[in-house]
Amino acid sequence: MSSVSQARSLGKYFLFIDNMLVVMGFYIVFPLISIRFVDQLGWAALLVGIALGLRQFIQQGLGIFGGAFADKLGAKPMIITGMLMRALGFICMGIADEPWLLWLSCILSALGGTLFDPPRTALVIKLTRPWERGRFYSLLMIQDSTCAMVGALLGSWLLQYNFELVCLAGAVLFVFAAIFNAWLLPAYRISMVQTSMLEGLRRVLYDQRFVTYVLTLTGYYMLSVQVMLMLPIRVNEVAGQPAAIRWTYAIEAALSLSLLYPIARWSEKRFRLETRFMVGLTIMLLSLFPIGMIHNLQVLFFLIGMFYTGSIIAEPARETLGASLADNRARGSYMGFSRIGLAFGGAIGYSGGGWLYDMGNKLDIPQLPWFMLGLIGLITLLGFYRQFQQRPIKPMMFNRSGRS
Repeated sequence: MSSVSQARSLGKYFLFIDNMLVVMGFYIVFPLISIRFVDQLGWAALLVGIALGLRQFIQQGLGIFGGAFADKLGAKPMIITGMLMRALGFICMGIADEPWLLWLSCILSALGGTLFDPPRTALVIKLTRPWERGRFYSLLMIQDSTCAMVGALLGSWLLQYNFELVCLAGAVLFVFAAIFNAWLLPAYRISMVQTSMLEGLRRVLYDQRFVTYVLTLTGYYMLSVQVMLMLPIRVNEVAGQPAAIRWTYAIEAALSLSLLYPIARWSEKRFRLETRFMVGLTIMLLSLFPIGMIHNLQVLFFLIGMFYTGSIIAEPARETLGASLADNRARGSYMGFSRIGLAFGGAIGYSGGGWLYDMGNKLDIPQLPWFMLGLIGLITLLGFYRQFQQRPIKPMMFNRSGRS
């Protein structure tokens, strides 16, 4: 095995361990925020939605600058600093007893993610060959689902003692992740050439096709972020106990372990990336329409399973589409800007979802937020259909040497 191939192989193992720590640390805390502050402390869902939306918007909206810094300075210092900052945000969240303190903790967590997320994403592109990238994303997403389930289980178990322990556990995992990166991550440059911040930003902003694709993802993310706000609230309403939330992540893990990789392998040989993405989005939006009318926990879990199945189909295609459109001369900047759709979608999805939930309760129309989310998904689907019809994304064919 050549030294380059050996470095790639070791790098992939490193990415798996790093991803495990980050995903578990995140899911120990964030799925329980709505339960802690809406259900236990009685805050308005809008206040919590603003906090979650603020975290999403700052982290993803400023991601292009985090990516540009990583292009200039390298991945390692950005990742370590960002992980320690997120740990600090979790500690602050554990003592939050006023909305401003929750918002401050979410801002700290967001700034940490702004620093570590784009370079970690760019490292995946650097350490994988183009023909294996889709399958590698699928394996990472299987790991995401499993670690999310373990994190949610651990967090819900700790919640029965107090929320401070939940946040402390998340902070400890991010400190471990920072130490792991400081110890083992080489001082990688993540772009093919050393690019100035302004040059990286210019390349992205002048790439009209990439910008259009990323902005259209806003509607998709408005749906996907509800696994952190609306779905836990609805499960808790129907089940009558927060412990039931762990089963939503068990469903996701079971579906991912059994279906994600086989579906990715089967579909990549038969369907274009655009088709796979739009089919997944269609399943997601159809599952959301009836949730507000359901009062049976088993039926609700079926619809949640349907939502996750759509995500399983859409997510690997979405990631691979974004990577295929990125310019290798400014990977960090591209991967940072690719989070803009998540910034807008997360901010609108969280705050808007919280507002619609409160409004639905006030008007005694609990179906309102779910119907609106489904409608947003339908509009987004039509937007992608028009975009892909006008300019289909041509798949690149690679030989064994990796040359196009």
